[in-house]
Amino acid sequence: MGLTGPVADFLDAMRVEAGLSRNALRAYGTDLKALSERLAGEGLRDWQQLTEDDVYEWLADRRRQGAAEATIARGLVSLRMLVRFLVQEGGLRSDPTARVSAPRLSRLLPTTLTPEQVDSLLQAFAPDDAEPMTWRQARDSALLEVLYAAGARISEALGLTTEDLPPGYASVRLHGKGDKMRIVPLGKRARAALELWIEVHRPILLKASAGGGRSQTAIFLSRTCRPLDRPNAWRRVKDAARLAGLPSGISPHDLRHSFASHMLAGGADLRAVQEMLGHASIRTTEIYTHLDEDHVRAIHRMHHPRG
Repeated sequence: MGLTGPVADFLDAMRVEAGLSRNALRAYGTDLKALSERLAGEGLRDWQQLTEDDVYEWLADRRRQGAAEATIARGLVSLRMLVRFLVQEGGLRSDPTARVSAPRLSRLLPTTLTPEQVDSLLQAFAPDDAEPMTWRQARDSALLEVLYAAGARISEALGLTTEDLPPGYASVRLHGKGDKMRIVPLGKRARAALELWIEVHRPILLKASAGGGRSQTAIFLSRTCRPLDRPNAWRRVKDAARLAGLPSGISPHDLRHSFASHMLAGGADLRAVQEMLGHASIRTTEIYTHLDEDHVRAIHRMHHPRG
């Protein structure tokens, strides 16, 4: 399907069937061209690969570049109209903009948790000392660790198979957008969580399951041993946030944002973080340097005599 062809078809339909003015068509075309170029730089080949996270990251980038609220809102309208056109024409199966609401435009910059908040989130499923860990707790703890330790997208974590982890779990091979593969090292806690899940609890779950659709290769499994799906993974992250006493709006992508911000705050090279995140363009990664600068400014205002 590609990215540019459907945009041209949409604009033609708006001109002929909807009778939009030349100025309106030019504005929509400008918005959608900018988004198409961004998505192509991220490795997306067609609109089927567009996710809700892509939409928010694009809107956040426009705000960072100084776009007015009205311009950002217009971009969202342009994208919504394109997506609905593609759904009606059979070019898209679902609408990734359906849950993107204009009031959230004030929250376009990525949510970054503090290291202490991340620790609380990652420990949310740890049982009391007197209780053994269940298979679900082990699975969910390992999933949270991978999301943060590798800066993985939720789709990348859920797509992991036994072939993507070497012995000892020192690294993880992630399959990103546009079928691009990258290898990201894992820390001790993530390795330990994966080992507990994969070598202790996952085999027991596989052995106990008598249902169909068993997966022998997917790392993260459901109760019936099918690959864990995205809605259930999102739900478990929300549950972890609730148990940790954190805001209910936390999403799996916030762990990815936190990974990037914490790496840069610790002195990591921007290019290295770009590689680990799988960003095709360093401009996408640079948003995290702005987040860190905001933190530095806040500290300066608090502690400098003339702040």
